[in-house]
Amino acid sequence: MTVEHSLLGKETNYPTSYQPDILFPISRAQARENYKHVEGIYKGKDWWHIFEISWLNDHGIPQVAIGRMTLPACSEFLIESKSLKLYFNSMNFTQFASQQAFIDTVEKDLSHAAQAPVTLTLFQVDQLDIAQPQGICLDEQQPDCLVNHPDASLLQLDDSEKVVEEQLFSHLLRSNCPVTGQPDWGTIFIRYRGKKPCYRSILAYIISYRQHNGFHEQCVEQIFADIWQNLQPEKLMVYATYTRRGGLDINPCRVSDESWMPSPIRLARQ
Repeated sequence: MTVEHSLLGKETNYPTSYQPDILFPISRAQARENYKHVEGIYKGKDWWHIFEISWLNDHGIPQVAIGRMTLPACSEFLIESKSLKLYFNSMNFTQFASQQAFIDTVEKDLSHAAQAPVTLTLFQVDQLDIAQPQGICLDEQQPDCLVNHPDASLLQLDDSEKVVEEQLFSHLLRSNCPVTGQPDWGTIFIRYRGKKPCYRSILAYIISYRQHNGFHEQCVEQIFADIWQNLQPEKLMVYATYTRRGGLDINPCRVSDESWMPSPIRLARQ
C-alpha cells in the first residue's frame, strides 16, 4: 500500500486499547529510485523523539516518558508518523509488568513494521538535554540565486579549490508534507571533507526546498545524494533535526562513512 492509503491527513479516532496493527509501513524504494546507486543513503539512522508516551504499570498507575526510537537507514520500510502516534497512544491504558516489558513490546512491533531492528530508549520527562548546534552557520550568507524547488545545479565549489574538513549548518530548512501540505521546519547539518564548497550555493540549495513536497527522510537523502554527486566530497554526513509535530520529531542522518555517524541531539526548537 502507498501513503495515500494511510491515516495521514484524515480525521481519526484515537484507540484506547493496544493496537499494533495500526502501524503503517511505507517502502523506501520508490523515493530512492533516482539515487539508489548512492551508497550513503543506505548508511545512517532515523532518530525519532516521541513526547507522548504513557502506559500503566502493574498497579494500574500511569507512567510517562520521552522516547528515542532508532530506525536504520537500510530498513526496507519507514513508518508513517501518524500511525506511530496512534500506536503509542493505543498503549495509554495497557498494563505492563515493567518498563522493560513496555520497551520489548514496542521494539518487537516496530521492528516487524520496518522489517529491520528498531530500538527504543526511554528518558524521564525532564532528562532530554537541549544541545547547541556546532559548526559554521550559513544563515548570514547572501545567495546569488533563489529558486522555489530543489535544484542540484545550484551547488558549486569555492573558487579556491582548497581541501577542507568542516561542519556547516542552517536553520532555514523548510519543506512540506507530501500528503497534508503542512510545513516541516528543521536545522540541517552538513559535515564535509573535500574541495571547499561555496557557502552561498549551499544555502541557496537548502532554501530551494521551501516549497518541496517530501517526507523528512526523503529530503535528507536527496540532499545527501545531490551534494555527493555534484560536489564529489571524500566524505559526507547530512543530518536534519526537524521540529516537532503531533508529539513527534524526526531526525534523519545519512553518512558516506560509518565513522562519521554523530550522536543524536535535540535542539531548542524541537
